Amino acid sequence: MQKTSLQPDEIEIISAALSDANKAFMRHYPGESNRRQAVHTVYGGAHLFKADSPQKLGAVALRSLQEYAPDAKSLAAILGTAGDEALAQKVYDRVVEKLRRESIEDFRLDFEDGYGNRPDAEEDGHAASSAAEVARGLKENSLPPFIGIRIKPLSEDLRVRSIRTLDIFITALLGETGGKLPENFVITVPKVQLPEQVAAAARFFEILEKRNGLPAGALKIEPMIETPQAIINQRGEIALGSLVDAAGGRCRSVHFGVYDYTASAGITAAYQTMGHPACDFARQVMLVSLAGTGIHLSDGATNILPVGPHRASEGKPLTADQIRQNREAVHGAWRLGFDDNMHSLRTGFYQGWDLHPAQFVTRYAAVYTFFLDGLTSASGRLKTFVEKAALASLFGDVFDDAATGQGLLNFFLRGIACGAITEEEALATGLSLDELRSRSFLKILQNRRRS
Repeated sequence: MQKTSLQPDEIEIISAALSDANKAFMRHYPGESNRRQAVHTVYGGAHLFKADSPQKLGAVALRSLQEYAPDAKSLAAILGTAGDEALAQKVYDRVVEKLRRESIEDFRLDFEDGYGNRPDAEEDGHAASSAAEVARGLKENSLPPFIGIRIKPLSEDLRVRSIRTLDIFITALLGETGGKLPENFVITVPKVQLPEQVAAAARFFEILEKRNGLPAGALKIEPMIETPQAIINQRGEIALGSLVDAAGGRCRSVHFGVYDYTASAGITAAYQTMGHPACDFARQVMLVSLAGTGIHLSDGATNILPVGPHRASEGKPLTADQIRQNREAVHGAWRLGFDDNMHSLRTGFYQGWDLHPAQFVTRYAAVYTFFLDGLTSASGRLKTFVEKAALASLFGDVFDDAATGQGLLNFFLRGIACGAITEEEALATGLSLDELRSRSFLKILQNRRRS
């Protein structure tokens, strides 16, 4: 028997304190979530939303693709991805299929920038009427997989209007649906600056749930990071943790607002772009602050829209020069949007905003290029990791490598969910369809260990 210096009671006392700290850490940082995350959020004025809006916007996106990039070769040339014809064709085919099947993954009925400031009676009416349209979409099964509203900021000058709109919308919606929320419903709170703003929203949500018969915690919050104070507070501390904590478990995602953020930082309009270094700094603070918490991150939008400057009218078709100018404008905006989206994906932001249906083309082209280009490498990595981890020992029913493995698995879960990767392609990982559909790396290892 080997001689030791530590006494059992000493080990027990110190280990108990360490165990408590480890468990608290694991509760706060459970690892990357395996929940589906939309690849984009489409914003539109709440007053314009109709139950069939997602389908109509998808049709506009498909027409734009057919008009300005009628085949895989032309789209690849526009986006600067020519060279791998097989990949270009696969991306193009899957973009077309996606636009026909599920063009919008997430829609946010907007009562803020996309709506503006209106008389109270008018906004009251739109809050109720848009809720009725969402209820009709729920009944007709025409809503996208994710949906929600963006209220006005909870700043001193707008907080009363913001909460009234929220109250009217939720009350009207639940009145129309018999107390049922659409799946993956969320409330976006813009321009968050203080934990108290998030905490106030959470308290209002709690009251709305009780008064309308919703389960506790049913209303989720989505803070928007649009001011420097939401990154670093007045005490010089990283602010994101306190904002999320103030939500009391209701926060499942945090969104970045590029243009308000850069404006608040004093950057002039000409340089307020997705690629500005100030934005990369904010993104990295968000990424590091919320890594391992299971909270999803979303990037902003490219504000150069793929829309031609000229429109034909009855009896006045476009000239050849006008057609050329339209084509150049759309192609240039597509290339910019594609590059912005690829930058977001490479820096760990798998979701972003789209402001116009023609942007769906480059949203899906970028997402599909990203996943398909990395498919072979990721398949090999995950297959090797699973084989090694399955042999690892179990401690307290938690594999040491489960969080890392979940991150690898999530590459495929994200790709499958958005249509970039087929389930059959994901079988190259060595996982079965049942294992993939379990969405849990830990369950996969536990089941393999028992078998």
